Amino acid sequence: MVYLDNAATTLIRPKSVIKAANKAMLNAAGYGRSGHKAALYAGEIVYKCRERVQKLFNLQSLEQAVFTLNATHALNQAIYSFAPKVKKIAITGYEHNSVVRPLYARNIDYYIIESKLFDEKSMLDGVQKALDNGCDLFIINHISNVFGQIAPIEQIDEMLYNANADMIIDASQSAGKRKIDLSKLKSVKALCTAGHKGLLGLTGTGILVVCTGEMLNPLMQGGTGSLSNDLNQPYMLPDRLESGTPNIVGIASLSEGINYILSLDYKQNLKHEQELLAKAVKELNQIPNIEVFSDSKNQAGVLSFRHKNISCEKIAEMLAENDICVRAGLHCAPLAHKSAGTLETGTVRVSFGFDTKIRDINGLTLNLKKFLKNNDKI
Repeated sequence: MVYLDNAATTLIRPKSVIKAANKAMLNAAGYGRSGHKAALYAGEIVYKCRERVQKLFNLQSLEQAVFTLNATHALNQAIYSFAPKVKKIAITGYEHNSVVRPLYARNIDYYIIESKLFDEKSMLDGVQKALDNGCDLFIINHISNVFGQIAPIEQIDEMLYNANADMIIDASQSAGKRKIDLSKLKSVKALCTAGHKGLLGLTGTGILVVCTGEMLNPLMQGGTGSLSNDLNQPYMLPDRLESGTPNIVGIASLSEGINYILSLDYKQNLKHEQELLAKAVKELNQIPNIEVFSDSKNQAGVLSFRHKNISCEKIAEMLAENDICVRAGLHCAPLAHKSAGTLETGTVRVSFGFDTKIRDINGLTLNLKKFLKNNDKI
């Protein structure tokens, strides 16, 4: 099998991640609920994972790390907490439905930052226009899940800080793949990410990093293992935002995934990613009637393409039949496709992981060429 769907979920994980999940499944019980050995072990797992999240993002305190079900959960919580407190919200034209739908469901108006694909200056100009329009909370997709476009969050952060505006970062595609030092980003209220993508954890895991001392409104209320005699939700983090028994097995996997990432050389990983991207772009560009959406300077390991005459779904179906795993369609991000001009067709998306090899790119393009040769009359 050639697995090139890491932007959805990482499938091939380090052995230490699987080992940690299996150990937790057999030995960990209810976190924060009891004092017996199995419950205490669950507590150790959660605490260790918070420590690693703190190190990964350079946080001031462990309590900033709130565990969620996924990035969507984290983004909903952040939007629910911060949107009612601001005048006007701005989002990029490349946001996922996990941002757009919560805003729409709450009848919250938002300003769309229009920018050309892979054009940093265009995005920065769009941010300035949003500031000029009175926007004071910006939700920024760090890396597009459709095109791999990288938003210049450092420059955006400086602009927002100087304008007394705030930012929520969707790091679903960047956490674990790019260094994010939250101690250096002055406008950030929260960072939201999945645990099952670049952080190498199991599905059902996510992280909300809270970067403010404000009292946040929880999406859910319930048992936290603390202040049980008070009917009000605890005020302190992370308890305030972590009602119910957490996914201990998933958090154990996430902890080891982050630990693995922390042991890696970021520069070497980035070099490998860019080699894979360059290889894929070169090979795909040599295939007739294939349009590749790429940029050599401003793109991470997510690549979209489409064929002039054959639907993206048909191509993905053929590849799947040959054990090549990609994704086709709108990728839960119709706004991104609208911005890039691909809303009517969608794209085929390939996305790389830590275990992706050059031979995987060869497998993709060889099968694609063979399929197109057999369907050259389409």
